[in-house]
Amino acid sequence: MQAYVYKSLTKADTYLYLAVRDEFTRLPEPLRTQLGTLQFVLEVALTPERRLAREDAATVRDNLAVRGFHLQFPPSQAQDPMTGDWGTDG
Repeated sequence: MQAYVYKSLTKADTYLYLAVRDEFTRLPEPLRTQLGTLQFVLEVALTPERRLAREDAATVRDNLAVRGFHLQFPPSQAQDPMTGDWGTDG
């Protein structure tokens, strides 16, 4: 399955995967408005062997098959160990 990935220029670290390139009509209007301008960044084959950095490829494939799109949100600070206080300040 091919996926077409766009980044939101309004929402930092937010990415949209589409099953069909430039088929933004699949998105609900409120979501389309919130994402703002989208910039194409990647075309990727989502095979069962494919691993993605921040998403489960099987979940992305399922969402593309059912909805025609998948939305990837920024990682939460709770999941990123580099954002916490390490107690190294003097």
